[in-house]
Amino acid sequence: MAEKSQKNDIGKLSFEEAITGLTDIVGKIEQGQIPLQDSLQQYEKGMALIKHCRTILQKAEKRIEKITEEQTDGEED
Repeated sequence: MAEKSQKNDIGKLSFEEAITGLTDIVGKIEQGQIPLQDSLQQYEKGMALIKHCRTILQKAEKRIEKITEEQTDGEED
């Protein structure tokens, strides 16, 4: 149940917030500030953040392609 709640929370983050979260996780893991079990949980959270960021970027790419197509179609008239 907590995992589903975490995914919903991640889904609400902006791209910048997700990147900040990833940066924090990487810093903690690299510095060895957290125990192994917590590192694994943070790694899982990081993977979810990466997936969320990819989704946001794919949507942005599609939007840019649509805008570009509309611009190109407008110039041909």
